[in-house]
Amino acid sequence: MMTGLLDRGFKTWAENVAINIRRDMELPPHAPLSARELAKHLDVVLWTPSDVPDIPKAILDQLLERDPDGWSAVTCLANGIARVIYNPTHSLARQNSDIAHELAHIILEHEPGKIVVSHDATIVMRSFDPKQEEEANWLGWSLLLPRTALAHATKARLGTSEIARKWVVSEQLVEYRTRMTGIRRQFAR
Repeated sequence: MMTGLLDRGFKTWAENVAINIRRDMELPPHAPLSARELAKHLDVVLWTPSDVPDIPKAILDQLLERDPDGWSAVTCLANGIARVIYNPTHSLARQNSDIAHELAHIILEHEPGKIVVSHDATIVMRSFDPKQEEEANWLGWSLLLPRTALAHATKARLGTSEIARKWVVSEQLVEYRTRMTGIRRQFAR
């Protein structure tokens, strides 16, 4: 999942951000965090493609086509307002993760990628910074499932599927975060 581009100390910083945001939102450090509620807290507007004004029906139909490997989410900044447009055809866990990823870009004040469209709009290319993507992944996942939440769930003897359901994340994310945070080793003793 990760390629090792994170600066030393970033993971700890991300865990602290996850806890501080919960405190700001008056949630316990281990509480589930809805990316939608976090967006409200950060004054970020959430849209689906259906909310985009004047979008042609053919494009809307293409964007809303059910495709598990299709597009996830994008952040648009216009007139000082941040909007995250997300794919509503994905599972709730995937939507939560996609929105949290985009919010992480905003929290991190990342430079937006560039989109280049050919003059006839038949070719679209996008640029992105791999380090920024890795940072947004780690922070987004930390926001949704911080180490403190994993410790709390492990002490309560919750299984992977129970944790995934309660924190509205995928089972793959639970397994990944459990492995990467050292919770499994800590509680194996």
